[in-house]
Amino acid sequence: MTYLILARAFLAVAVAVAVIAALRARLAGTRPIGWRPIVLAAVALLVLTAVFDNVMIATGLFTYADAHISGVRIGLAPIEDFAYPLAGVVLLPALWTLFGSRRAR
Repeated sequence: MTYLILARAFLAVAVAVAVIAALRARLAGTRPIGWRPIVLAAVALLVLTAVFDNVMIATGLFTYADAHISGVRIGLAPIEDFAYPLAGVVLLPALWTLFGSRRAR
């Protein structure tokens, strides 16, 4: 299995949960979390991922087998590495919307 297939699976699950959360919020008449904070968090996480992945790869902490990556890189980091923080930044607000805080209930 390649990292690209695994990354797509993570992103697909995150997007599916986000769509369910948005639909459920709409049906309940509540407002889901806005897109501006999600986009800002995504930009911050992607920049941090680029910096730290490149540092860790450059220092030899880990490597990637060329047979398992697409070959597209940002610096030394394969593009697949950026799917996980992106999935997290989509999934976390979706879960917050689905389950909410106890105070809101």
